Amino acid sequence: MSDSLRGTIGKFALLSMTFAAVFNVRNIVNNNIELGLSSAPVFLFATLVYFIPFVFIIAEFVSANKNSESGMYDWLKQPLGTRAAYMGSFLYWFVNLFWFVSLLPNVIAYASYAIMGREYAFSPVMVSIISIVLFAATTHISTKGASWLGKIAEVVAYGVFALFAIYVLGALMALSGDHVPAQPITLEAMTPTVNWATLGIMCWIFQAAGGAETAAAYLNDVKGGQKSFIKVIIIAGAVIGGMYAVGSLLVNVFVARENLTYAGGMVEIFTGMAKYFGISETLVGRLVGIVLFIAIFGSMMMWTSAPVKIHFSEIPKGVYGQKTTELNKHGVPVRAAWWQFAFVFVMLVVNGFGSESVQQMMNTAINLTAGTAMLPPIFIMVAYFVFRWKHDDTPREFRMGSRKFGMGVVSVLITIFVVSMTASAFPPGVDLMKAFFINVCMTAVFSALAWWWISRFEAKQVRNKAALNEQ
Repeated sequence: MSDSLRGTIGKFALLSMTFAAVFNVRNIVNNNIELGLSSAPVFLFATLVYFIPFVFIIAEFVSANKNSESGMYDWLKQPLGTRAAYMGSFLYWFVNLFWFVSLLPNVIAYASYAIMGREYAFSPVMVSIISIVLFAATTHISTKGASWLGKIAEVVAYGVFALFAIYVLGALMALSGDHVPAQPITLEAMTPTVNWATLGIMCWIFQAAGGAETAAAYLNDVKGGQKSFIKVIIIAGAVIGGMYAVGSLLVNVFVARENLTYAGGMVEIFTGMAKYFGISETLVGRLVGIVLFIAIFGSMMMWTSAPVKIHFSEIPKGVYGQKTTELNKHGVPVRAAWWQFAFVFVMLVVNGFGSESVQQMMNTAINLTAGTAMLPPIFIMVAYFVFRWKHDDTPREFRMGSRKFGMGVVSVLITIFVVSMTASAFPPGVDLMKAFFINVCMTAVFSALAWWWISRFEAKQVRNKAALNEQ
């Protein structure tokens, strides 16, 4: 990337981009459907125990790698070596392919609310076709660089903040009157049931609270550099965690948990509020649909670009073809972004033609996403443990406490993640062989291919070096 394009986004733009990448209002509904009101304290737990410490870990890696283009590969390379660094960045890119498939039906649902004021029931095949068109659009826009994404993210942040504030205000006004919540807000309802199913659903919570590493892909585009970046992501972590907890507490004020759906849940809680206040449900549904369509579409642009940058921009030259990793003037590997589109295209076609309903289509994609999404953060955490253990003398301006404190905190996180990921891979009440195939085999096969690919590249490098020495 040319130096003239560095430092093109300010602190608020970075805050907006972090917010757009991390805070997803649908996560409030999805986890309420699974956990009920107990998702509120679980979100708060995830924020305090996972998201804020993880933000500190990201901040420390950023501080120790000032010249990194996109973060993750450089963070893993020093403590774990080049092969593990490649695997970590590969998995970060790979697991997001499933996330796109789970998110795109939501974009379509919100678009139908925006246009018609209600959710139109498309067939899975039609959802796949529309999703392909939408993802092609996000891929094209995401290659335009951080300044474009910063502007889009600011619009998203304003819209979602306003929407969230309106709902919270409306819910509090109703509760302060004589309104009885559709789901009573009691300590009993908010108390999580600690069992195997809850541990598995924690993956969804962690996934919802994650994403700070995505913003690191734009470190070199931020005015003020790493100091501004560190301040912004720490602030973002606290604000987003608080919003998730408050939203989860109030989500069932107007609509009961059992009446919410994955695709249109956020619109449903607003139309429930509109009904209470005597406002046109169709009008509110359209307005909310417009804001959420823009929000989810903007978030997808961030996630379309960042994993591609993280994986393809810093791996050693020669691992892939020169054209695949070549960066445009905005620091984005354009051809890699379109390769990503091709993979998602195939997945959308297979999922669309193989599902009987959109709900089943989303459930399959969500199941694929939940457990595998935990793998890249585990790579980062293990790398951080080794970094504090063996490379704590690395110069940096930010540290998460002492060496022992940092190693202790990340050890707790790794333990929680491994247990939660295992529970997510094998949830209760499902066919174990099917769960093993979906949640373990597919990731293992692609990971093995990636390991073979990088091992092949490194062996070739050794042979070339030996040949040069013989000459």
